[in-house]
Amino acid sequence: MASITVIIVNWNGGKLLAECLRGLDAQTVRPDRILLADNGSSDGSLDLVREFRNVTVLEMHENLGFAAANNRALAACDTEFVAFLNPDAFPASDWLEQLLAAADARPDVASFGSRQMRHGTPGVLDGIGDVYHMSGLAWRDRYGERQQPGDLVAREIFSPCAAAAMYRRQALVAIGGFEEDFFCYLEDVDLGFRLRLAGHKAMYVPDAVVHHVGSAATGGQNSNFAVYHGFRNQVWTFVKNMPGALFWLLLPLHIVLNLASIAVFTMGGQGKVILKAKWDALLGVPRMWRKRKSIQAERIASSSAIWRILDKRVLKTGRGSN
Repeated sequence: MASITVIIVNWNGGKLLAECLRGLDAQTVRPDRILLADNGSSDGSLDLVREFRNVTVLEMHENLGFAAANNRALAACDTEFVAFLNPDAFPASDWLEQLLAAADARPDVASFGSRQMRHGTPGVLDGIGDVYHMSGLAWRDRYGERQQPGDLVAREIFSPCAAAAMYRRQALVAIGGFEEDFFCYLEDVDLGFRLRLAGHKAMYVPDAVVHHVGSAATGGQNSNFAVYHGFRNQVWTFVKNMPGALFWLLLPLHIVLNLASIAVFTMGGQGKVILKAKWDALLGVPRMWRKRKSIQAERIASSSAIWRILDKRVLKTGRGSN
């Protein structure tokens, strides 16, 4: 069996973290190592961790964010595979076994997503992988919807949600890991996009199940924190990654998306936060453009291959977010 490290980034995860670790302790295939990257928790989380075997703690002493903490842990890994698991995601006992079996069957795939169920709401999905729309909007597919027979079928996806996903470690190392400027939100979509540009595929593994609380540490997906980071990073993901002629072809649509987002959140009472998100996104464009140059210079996937995997449907309201 291939070697695997599970990485958990924790910030005041408390009892949720303990339940997550109990799920890992019950795995039919035990990870070679569990790395807990703690972002300066003050709730006694680390005292809980000492009750569990095979857990190595990396203390950050401050909140570096999801992206940077994952990168610190990734740098400490030497296994063939790395699985990222949020502290509010509780894996079924065969979660790792199913992911590793999928990887063994599909050596052409670099990343593997789980079937995320909404914790505490039987039969309702938390997502089956990330969708990236040609406008630059990203969301978790099937988020908040009742599970259907089609959700039990493995398929190619744009990218997995990193709340519960497995990657070939060398593929992550080759592209530089997570984008630390993002801090959190959409960092997994950006990672998945860069893996795509590097010529890799992503797969949804329906038999790899987790139950996910979601946004437990950030106040919910509609909090000011989530709106700011998500909608700032939305711009940066598009600017960095959309390849070649597709960037210029789809830029007008991306601008419309941003204007629509400003209007919707302003009407919903979050005008200040959405305006700050977009303003800071614009201020960061020169920096992201410099990163874009190196990403696109090393790109392997053709623009047509990226176009194929983009979602092209007419957008509807109420999409699940990352």
